Amino acid sequence: MENKVPELFGSMVFHEGVMKERLPKSTYKTMCKVMQEGKRLDKEVADIVANAMKDWAVEKGATHFTHWFQPMTGITAEKHDSFIAPAGNGQIIMEFSGKELIQGEPDASSFPNGGLRCTFEARGYTAWDPTSFAFIKDNTLCIPTAFYSYGGQALDKKTPLLRSMEAFNKQAMRIIKLFGDTETSRVNTTVGSEQEYFLIDKDVYLKRWDLVYCGRTLFGAKPPKGQELDDHYFGAIKPRVKAFMSDLNEELWKLGILSKTEHNEVAPAQHELAPVFTTVNIACDHNQVTMELMKKVADKHGLVCLLHEKPFDGVNGSGKHNNWSISTDKGANLLEPGDSPSENTRFLLFLVALIKAVDEYQDMLRLSVASAGNDHRLGANEAPPAIVSMFVGEDLQAVLDSIESGAEYAGKDREMMKVGVHVLPRFFKDTTDRNRTSPFAFTGNKFEFRMLGSAVSIACPNFILNTIVAEELSKFADQLEVAEDFTTAANKLIRKTVIDHKRIIFNGNNYSDEWVVEAEKRGLLNLKTTVDVLPYYLSEKNITAFTKHGVLTEEEIHSRYEILMEGYVKVVHIEALTMLDLAKKSILPAVSAYVKDLAETITLKRQVSTAINCTSEEGLAVELSDLSAAFVDKIKSLEAALATAKEMDDEKAEAEYYKDTVLLAMTELRGIADKMEEEVGEKYWPFPTYGALLFSVL
Repeated sequence: MENKVPELFGSMVFHEGVMKERLPKSTYKTMCKVMQEGKRLDKEVADIVANAMKDWAVEKGATHFTHWFQPMTGITAEKHDSFIAPAGNGQIIMEFSGKELIQGEPDASSFPNGGLRCTFEARGYTAWDPTSFAFIKDNTLCIPTAFYSYGGQALDKKTPLLRSMEAFNKQAMRIIKLFGDTETSRVNTTVGSEQEYFLIDKDVYLKRWDLVYCGRTLFGAKPPKGQELDDHYFGAIKPRVKAFMSDLNEELWKLGILSKTEHNEVAPAQHELAPVFTTVNIACDHNQVTMELMKKVADKHGLVCLLHEKPFDGVNGSGKHNNWSISTDKGANLLEPGDSPSENTRFLLFLVALIKAVDEYQDMLRLSVASAGNDHRLGANEAPPAIVSMFVGEDLQAVLDSIESGAEYAGKDREMMKVGVHVLPRFFKDTTDRNRTSPFAFTGNKFEFRMLGSAVSIACPNFILNTIVAEELSKFADQLEVAEDFTTAANKLIRKTVIDHKRIIFNGNNYSDEWVVEAEKRGLLNLKTTVDVLPYYLSEKNITAFTKHGVLTEEEIHSRYEILMEGYVKVVHIEALTMLDLAKKSILPAVSAYVKDLAETITLKRQVSTAINCTSEEGLAVELSDLSAAFVDKIKSLEAALATAKEMDDEKAEAEYYKDTVLLAMTELRGIADKMEEEVGEKYWPFPTYGALLFSVL
């Protein structure tokens, strides 16, 4: 297998190498310009590309093609069409036209649209994104596409991301040109998205309807052992999990996905996969494919891959670390400090633009990771808090302090790492430690945005990040382009930005209670839930920024607000109904059966002799009977809460009610159930316990 990896890698991708081999020279050059410079593709070229793509795909075993797109559901969508066409005399030919490659027409009526479309208005369009390579999956040629309505409104996650890339490039190039750079012609944002996930046994999973319906457990007492010993983290990978990882890597490598790192995470049954970074649009497509393949490969191994942010209460949840940087088409990383960051004006200008963006658009960054699932994870001492802040580390902090004070920066020499064992090699230690508690941390030549939930599409965080930084770069360029002396003006602007926005920088422990108090003093937002943050989508400041750069129209912003608010309500509603179903049909009968057996045991003992001690059985029967009565009361409370919510017609008020009342009723119901689970005999409990779920994969 190891020797075949280079041959295997990208074998199912219609990548640049395949194009060079199969396309006429002039067509190949045109495609390179389309991919690198965003040039338009005419129909004649599209026909040539489509035919070559079809021939390649058929040789690989493909029989169908699909426009693979990313609607507002958070997952991908496909409609498959075969290559076959009638040729007369009962024969067929395999054909694929440029028109079919460039444009598709799926039904748009049943996808989330936030009021952009009426149910009876079904027409929608998919448009080929030639900057992301086509690939073969399940004998189907998948063509990455954007998805938009009959009126041209974006109904997907890819379109705003592509728009934001253009906006970022435009504004970054304005800054680049001010430094006299005539070689660079494009600036891209790049991303590497680390993916956390849980693997559990499929047979155990299928006995937990809360996991099947909701992706997370709604009931479950803590097992005797959890993650307290930290023995799972980076531990030896179990054979069954290793087999899954090996097969997953093979499938990912076939699709040109640079799966690089894999290891056990902190919680039992939790793991992580990390790819090499690539252009943000391709990184987003790759992450969507990765999540799909994780589930598919897990199933082959009798496992289930859980991508919910918090599948188990009291156990670390799963996130997705978005490593974001800025690169030119000439290979320069604009967030690379260099040997003398204090003298690297270009680096400092892009750095302070990012600092200003994160400070001024804290609300949008928090919103970009908002979901009902992620609300359970953020701020739970396993993930960053809901307060957005930046970590820059000691070295960069010293640079920023010197800029603010006007004093000369006295950089520290690199220190040799010594551990007192002569046989171990010596090496230079990094100038700055890492901060795993920070939501937005500098890690050398990139920023790691750690707030993303494991199930989220990375498109939303990245189109928001691209846009807000583009906005700050545009303001910088407006000032610097008219400056009499660029160097003086740039240094002045850098210093002013550091002074005005240093409140967003925090290099300490983001998990501490003291930071919450300090953040409030600084005027930073603490938007704890999805419902708290969603209204900020509609603020004038945010609408202005996104419409100004053509990333979203005001209509599209309102539609996304509606989709997210409605989605939150639906998720919590489904969870509440699932809780009621399990409580009434499974938990109550199980507890009653156990109490019945306790009562019969007491009766039998007394028939033998009144001297036999029945205290333990009597006490347990009384305790469980009292808990059952309280449990029934909480069931009725949750049912009443759902009935009240059903009558509400104001969307925001309904979401607030679910957040404040329904979730509280669910928590109270769970508390009693988990207490009863601790007391009821194992053979009576109606579904697998946390111990079985977390430790079943051997």
